[in-house]
Amino acid sequence: MSKDVNVLALSKGEERFIFLYTDANKSETLRTLGRFAADPTLNFSWYDAAVLSQRLRQEQPDQRRRVDHPVADSGNAWEE
Repeated sequence: MSKDVNVLALSKGEERFIFLYTDANKSETLRTLGRFAADPTLNFSWYDAAVLSQRLRQEQPDQRRRVDHPVADSGNAWEE
């Protein structure tokens, strides 16, 4: 099992949601996505949680790409 840190990120307007996790704590990350979606004080919907959950589940170690430099904000966000 890899000890690499994985990243899931969502940009919604001025807000940024960044989740760091390892292969060993994917289940806890999925639960965290649900807790965020259930929190009415956060601008994080169940749709956001579903999309990020799907990404997390589909990720395979050979599909990862290493990023050694900052990635510019693309300005893309999910619309509800």
